[in-house]
Amino acid sequence: MSKKYSIESLKEIAGGDEEFMLIIAKTFLEEIPPDLKAMEEAIINNNRELAYQFAHKMKPNLEMFGLNLGKDITALESWTNTLKSQASITSNIDTISTTIHAVFKELKEDFKL
Repeated sequence: MSKKYSIESLKEIAGGDEEFMLIIAKTFLEEIPPDLKAMEEAIINNNRELAYQFAHKMKPNLEMFGLNLGKDITALESWTNTLKSQASITSNIDTISTTIHAVFKELKEDFKL
């Protein structure tokens, strides 16, 4: 089964330093869950500015782990500047959330956290 994140991308960023990779994984697991939850709540509450801020804040971390969510994050960021309903980005949010939750599980297993 293939991983949702790229261990190669993580190794490259960490210069192969496994201790540093562990720190990066722990930091991701500490910072991203509350940001994801806040972003989802902002969308539910139609707080587009806050939704944009959290999506934009998470983007570099998602890219660092090689997650293929750029299209979905960009769609969410674009939505914040429109009058479209939340329903127009439901599939993007579902993809983002499902992928990130899978990565949480994989990181916990891979790094014994």
